[in-house]
Amino acid sequence: MRPGDGARREHGDDGGRQLMEDFRLVDRAAREREEEALAPAATRSTATRGRAVAEPEDALRTAFERDRDRILHAKAFRRLKHKTQVFLNPDGDHFVTRLTHTLQVTQVARSLARALGLNETLAEAIALGHDLGHSPFGHIGEDALEPYVPGGWHHAAQGVRIVEVLERLNLTWEVRDGIRAHSWKIDPPPATREAECVRYADRIGYLSHDALDAVRAGVLQEGDLPARARAVFGAPGSEMVGAMVDAVIEGSLAAGGAVVMAPEPLEAMHELRTFMFQRVYASETAAGQKHLAIGVTRRLVDHHLAHPELIPASYRDTEADPVTQVVDYVSGMTDRFALATHDRLFGADATSAMRPLLRQV
Repeated sequence: MRPGDGARREHGDDGGRQLMEDFRLVDRAAREREEEALAPAATRSTATRGRAVAEPEDALRTAFERDRDRILHAKAFRRLKHKTQVFLNPDGDHFVTRLTHTLQVTQVARSLARALGLNETLAEAIALGHDLGHSPFGHIGEDALEPYVPGGWHHAAQGVRIVEVLERLNLTWEVRDGIRAHSWKIDPPPATREAECVRYADRIGYLSHDALDAVRAGVLQEGDLPARARAVFGAPGSEMVGAMVDAVIEGSLAAGGAVVMAPEPLEAMHELRTFMFQRVYASETAAGQKHLAIGVTRRLVDHHLAHPELIPASYRDTEADPVTQVVDYVSGMTDRFALATHDRLFGADATSAMRPLLRQV
């Protein structure tokens, strides 16, 4: 029986019989052929630079589809549900976590890639993996780990380390490159236009939904947002996301060759980002527990440096130096696991001290 035979049915009309197919097999070869219709700037899965370890092709999925699925099933991806996005220990189920942020970024990146004729699956895989390396307590945890790593510690580099070494997902070069350079501060920039979509999607996601969280919690009122940002993008949430997506599509189609936002909206976005850093990210509400979070993180690192036998063998690169092994372990912790481990080791109650900084109003 050839593929598809089991999906056939007979359909009769006026005594006649006609063989109809309910399904058709769309295998990897068919999906790769569909990619030929993408825009010239798109990255085809058949043109990938490959994996660090060669492996046979999958019968059904393209190389980038396999990467997407591997990330979704990774332990580091599951831990994102209990990692801080911006506000530590929020009280309420509707505030953004690192996992919901990742899903929002993925949706925006797919929308951008699809509208521009790029490889939607590659954008999806990069977006799903872009924050795998984040530490507990968000960027505060990143600051806490800074002194232990020469040149500083960054979650993007740790994300690459997770997929290459700690979980050995053997992803394609293009996805690893997109994870490496999803942050705007990373140089050189990513090599694919799909990764550029993720860069914008990340910024669109955190600006719009962090603003919405701040308004929901009473940290800001909608009228506090810069007037130009409100005029260009509308209210935080879906309206702002839609306007920003449209601005990137408009700018990219006009510029050609790169994924960019149209000039006027880009200025409004820069103004909104500066405002968010001043009034939200660096506010006492967001950073009020900063010293506690840094103290918890560094005590955990120092204790495990003194007692490396406490690091689980299942999440340990024994070929790395002792500091790297400890930073791997502590940076991979969720917020609540870090607090619980700290309190168990030191007989402390940092968990209670880490009172919710945002409350539903």
